[in-house]
Amino acid sequence: MKKSLFGYALTTKALAKTGGWDIYDDKFKEISQDEYRNLLLPTDKFDASKSKLEIPSPGFPPTHNLVKNARNLISEYDYFKDIMPVSVWISGTNGKTTTTKMTQFLLEKYGSDMGGNVGNPLATLNKNAKIWILETSSFTLHYTKLASPNVYVLLPITPDHISWHGSMQEYEKAKLKPVLSMKEGSVAILPKKYKGIESLAQILYYEDEKDLEKICGVESKNLTFKTPFLMDALMALCIEKILFDKADFEFLNNFIIEPNKLEEIKDKFGRLWVNDTKATNIDAALQAFKRYKEFKIHAIIGGDDKGVDLSEIFEILSKQNAVIYAIGSNTNKIINLSAKFNLKAFKCEFLDIAVKEISKTMKKENEVGLLSPACASLDQFSSYAQRGDEFKKFINLL
Repeated sequence: MKKSLFGYALTTKALAKTGGWDIYDDKFKEISQDEYRNLLLPTDKFDASKSKLEIPSPGFPPTHNLVKNARNLISEYDYFKDIMPVSVWISGTNGKTTTTKMTQFLLEKYGSDMGGNVGNPLATLNKNAKIWILETSSFTLHYTKLASPNVYVLLPITPDHISWHGSMQEYEKAKLKPVLSMKEGSVAILPKKYKGIESLAQILYYEDEKDLEKICGVESKNLTFKTPFLMDALMALCIEKILFDKADFEFLNNFIIEPNKLEEIKDKFGRLWVNDTKATNIDAALQAFKRYKEFKIHAIIGGDDKGVDLSEIFEILSKQNAVIYAIGSNTNKIINLSAKFNLKAFKCEFLDIAVKEISKTMKKENEVGLLSPACASLDQFSSYAQRGDEFKKFINLL
């Protein structure tokens, strides 16, 4: 019986290094081998009766025929279940990457390693680490059946990846899935809206930063982070408190926020621009609009909306002094929503045009050019990072 991988991307390529796999991908048109002597096969060559297990790339859609035909489908997390050390899974719609990196920053001294959706597949993690800190996507959770965390942290959930999951209900169901399989002695931190969910884990509920302060024993005034990073910092301190009964906020204050998240830039005219390209969903964008609510916002919005209704963003911006600059494959949707909520909008389609349009009118005082698109980037860019790099390049060219 054979072992099968679906998709040939970061996660499955890391697994493939062990050899002995049959790998199926839509881009393979004929049978060949990779450097590890794995077979690379067209998807129509898959025979479920000859496969003892199947692992998909996390983003591989459940609607694909390979997934539908698989009989022994498990996730990357399931595959490493028996060798996984103490594990912390961090999920949610927005902020999970920052929370994961802050947690690793705090726990590295205890022997932790970090991976998952943050960029390091489980196959590459240190098997001798005492703790695995895993940024965990809804895609991975959808496919996970066997593994469960020792600590599960769920940041607030708002609509995202609806086209992949099929509905908001299914997206939410995937995010809550680990809680149902957690064992006695494990701990989960969940939004209060899920109070009453049945689990063997001890569940700590929160509504806002004040509730997280009580869990970790640290007041927000002692932290250098502002919204939206304040919640991420408090959550990381809660994890350290749960595992080691301490919350080293002074050390965490040395953590540096990565680029592409509310990254402030001044142009040669002294005007403020903000690169928030990593805001690929509604919640992330709303956090940015909240942070700059005292400014006149020139908001660049658009891209691949992943099937999500963006109306909430326009309802909020209609109450602020905002102008919309629509880009990406959903440009017309953005323009129509702007009209619905009586917002002034420019049909730019491309990022460089949006920057030029903003530059024509934006003033130095109390105004901001904000790239917080609330959409994925792959319709026009190779990644959200490339979108951010291009944004900064266009600003420098003004």
